[in-house]
Amino acid sequence: MAKRSPSRSTARPTARPTAEPPVGSPAAHGEVTLLSGGNPQIAKGDGDEPVQAYIAAMPDWKAAIGRHLDGLVADTVPHAHRAVRWNSPFYGIEGSGWFLSFHCFTKYVKVTWLNGAFLKPPPPVESKQPEVRYFHIGEGDDVDDAQFVDWIHQAASIPGEQLF
Repeated sequence: MAKRSPSRSTARPTARPTAEPPVGSPAAHGEVTLLSGGNPQIAKGDGDEPVQAYIAAMPDWKAAIGRHLDGLVADTVPHAHRAVRWNSPFYGIEGSGWFLSFHCFTKYVKVTWLNGAFLKPPPPVESKQPEVRYFHIGEGDDVDDAQFVDWIHQAASIPGEQLF
């Protein structure tokens, strides 16, 4: 991936194998409702299955971004706990809390770093919550994978939101 400045994402995900929706999941049967901005409505659940159902239901170019982000987390923090909460995939460390999530909007995928203010350098978009930072990835943008992997390493080692 091409290196980019930290102020705005330019993310073009690396091709990864297409994740098939889990057998028996709503996404496998075309039963997923897309909410505002194309965000899949996936029931709250723990583990890889609901996260993969969410990613499989992401529309168009957003699914490639979801697969790419999920792959970066899996490669960087293989023991990360996965879940879907509030119609978004969440990643965390048991006993330490959530550190990352993402959500579909019309023109971008919003990556939420739940402890992003503590990352060096911090992700570029501020939040109303002082510890949270965002990174937006639009269609055709390039992501600096090295920066994302560094943020994932940092975020996984910092106590996050205690939601599980």
